[in-house]
Amino acid sequence: MTRKKIIAGNWKMFTTVSAGVALATEINMGLQTRDLSNKKAIVIPPYTHIHAIINAVGANGNLGVGAQNCHQQKEGAYTGEISPVTLKEMGASYVIIGHSERRQYFNETEELLNAKIKAALAEGLTVIYCIGETLSQRESDTHFAVIEAQIKGGLEDISTEEMNNIILAYEPVWAIGTGKVASPAQAQEIHQFIRGLINAKYGNAVAKNICIQYGGSMKPENAAELLSQPDIDGGLIGGAALKAEQFLAIIDAA
Repeated sequence: MTRKKIIAGNWKMFTTVSAGVALATEINMGLQTRDLSNKKAIVIPPYTHIHAIINAVGANGNLGVGAQNCHQQKEGAYTGEISPVTLKEMGASYVIIGHSERRQYFNETEELLNAKIKAALAEGLTVIYCIGETLSQRESDTHFAVIEAQIKGGLEDISTEEMNNIILAYEPVWAIGTGKVASPAQAQEIHQFIRGLINAKYGNAVAKNICIQYGGSMKPENAAELLSQPDIDGGLIGGAALKAEQFLAIIDAA
């Protein structure tokens, strides 16, 4: 089975609204000349940009639009948070849950992430659920156990049917900004392990269909080799997503 390659650009806390609209428009124009029959491109800007970007590129075009996080409640006295209900109304189709930076800087646990996943799915959003180990976990040889715990905790009580709206993104936190590099073989090893966990939990059909992205500093220079691995189904792109030419080059590599 050939899974669709999904390339998602996480803009993090970069770009103003006007710059974000310009970037998304340039990416969208580039997509018009490309064969996307087995690919999907997504931009994930700050919340403030979502509505303006969708107005610029269209809600049902080649370019998907998502959010970087959401709260686990529909509404409430949660100053500074954003509800999945609001994201859906703004036109977002995707939401990242459990990014390594959310885990690191905001102490998000699997229990909390599980609640967020359920809330996002309930509003019809497709979840990009991030998992991955730190450098100390990799060096202590506990990375497989860490990944397994993240899968088990984050996807607790998520049904087989709901898994149709889940994308997994493996982030080798140890290889991001540390000077160390995850080889394609190392990335494939973990992706294969993750697919095996999904197979054990949900069965072969779900495991074969689920998209598992790689989120370890994918760039035009390494994208083709990474995306050629049998269990790597796309990328969650950071820095390279902020330049249309580089982002489009990664899409081409897929």
